[in-house]
Amino acid sequence: MHPEDLQTLVTMKMPYGKYAGRLIADLPGPYLAWFAREGFPPGELGRLLQLMHEIDHNGLSELLDPLR
Repeated sequence: MHPEDLQTLVTMKMPYGKYAGRLIADLPGPYLAWFAREGFPPGELGRLLQLMHEIDHNGLSELLDPLR
C-alpha cells in the first residue's frame, strides 16, 4: 500500500456495475466481500478494491474520514 492510495479511495469512483459512480470508500461491505470471493479486477481498480475490502473488513473505515 502507498499512502496516496488512501486519498484515492475517497476520490475515485467505481467505474461500472451496480455501484457505478459511487466512491470506492463508500462501497458497501457485502459488495467488497463479493469481489474478495469472486476475484478482484486486474490493475489499479482491483488493488484499490482489495485495499478497501481489508479496511472495511477490519473495521478501519474511520481512518478515511480525515481525508474526505
